[in-house]
Amino acid sequence: MNLHNKLLERAAAGRPIGIGLIGAGKFGTMFLAQVRRTPGMHLIGIADLAPDRAKANLRFCGWEDERFSARTLDDAAKSGATCVTDDAAALLRHPAVEVVIEATGDPKVGIRHCLAAIAARKHVVMVNVEADVVAGPLLAQKAKEAGVVYSLAYGDQPALICEHVDWARACGFEVVCAGKGTRYHPSFHHSTPDTVWEHFGLSREKAERGRMNPKMFNSFIDGTKSGIEMSAVCNATGLRPQPDGLSFPPCPARKLAQVCKPAVDGGCLQIRGTTEVVSSLHRDKSPVPDEIQQGTYVVVACGHDYVKYCAEEYRLLPDETFSYMAMYRPTHLIGLELGVSVASVALRGEPTGAPIGFFADVVATAKRDLAPGEILDGEGGYCVWGKQVPAEVSLREGYLPLGLAHDVKLLNPVPMGGKVRWSDVAIDEADEAVRFRRAMEAAFRETSKRL
Repeated sequence: MNLHNKLLERAAAGRPIGIGLIGAGKFGTMFLAQVRRTPGMHLIGIADLAPDRAKANLRFCGWEDERFSARTLDDAAKSGATCVTDDAAALLRHPAVEVVIEATGDPKVGIRHCLAAIAARKHVVMVNVEADVVAGPLLAQKAKEAGVVYSLAYGDQPALICEHVDWARACGFEVVCAGKGTRYHPSFHHSTPDTVWEHFGLSREKAERGRMNPKMFNSFIDGTKSGIEMSAVCNATGLRPQPDGLSFPPCPARKLAQVCKPAVDGGCLQIRGTTEVVSSLHRDKSPVPDEIQQGTYVVVACGHDYVKYCAEEYRLLPDETFSYMAMYRPTHLIGLELGVSVASVALRGEPTGAPIGFFADVVATAKRDLAPGEILDGEGGYCVWGKQVPAEVSLREGYLPLGLAHDVKLLNPVPMGGKVRWSDVAIDEADEAVRFRRAMEAAFRETSKRL
């Protein structure tokens, strides 16, 4: 409740939080729109493979040229301006940078940047949830050992859901289910970058105006992003994925407690203490009224008759039996809210969500019949989508993590809907991200098993 006051104190002392941003895409640009007017924060530098594009995005979100005129990181640290560079390594090791924001969206690159930041004793805000689900548990452990904080990004749905879960548990409630909304239909699992805007219900003009990347947004519509985000939530909260992953039931906001409760009580859940994503579309593709496509939620058990009475009295979105009730947030602002994570890790030493174990995984699943010799194109592409599975199942079956299914050659045929295994692809075992993932699997193999 007092992050703003703490930021004002840092500003008054002339010691704003030094920030390094890697990746100035959609999420990064939204943060740029806000950090320029947040007291107590100084964006030392932006590292992007396309510096001119980063500068164009700065102008697009309201920055005057003189504010990003620093020619070097040293100049930026002294002048209060920002340096735009393509040298992420220099930004990661610069002494003025306290907090690194990794927003590239590339799992392998994100792991490398995170390890470099930890080695340089920088806090890490991992916008790159794709990297988090590949190796987040071990990255968080490495950060803790180094005395720095590894955090999910506030404003993105996983961190907001973690906040819901923490709120519920701090109030003494049993968390039955937590999750988010999305636009889902079973046919969307086959979506490609060519069909994404049609499935999203967006015109190409609106998508281009918003500078939306079709491959990235295709990962939202084909079910991948939901699997990634709910796995991040499981690993950060100890909630467990359902045995068959997400089922995406259509659900209005006011029926969350009715739908997202155990099947034995009339809901859709296979287990208690899990994640689920609700759809804003019915299976006939008609819209769900009062949907939470952009929102997040938690369902808790009332646990006592008196609490049931309170649920009814205060209209706490109960189910028909008043045994369960829900709280939800109708929307999220992604990068516009990212400053909360930056302030929390730097001023409180607390993450806004971070992995505590390896309980859920996201595995590459064929969008169509795949033939030997094909090159997989990863998240949001033409070949595979990411399905959430229990981590112990993924490890036992040898499934290939979706985050490592990019630019790899398929050795064996995989039928549509089939899960790709490590043994099905020509994987480079010497690759840094592959080696780190293997180390993470070894470190958390036992703890991935159901308690």
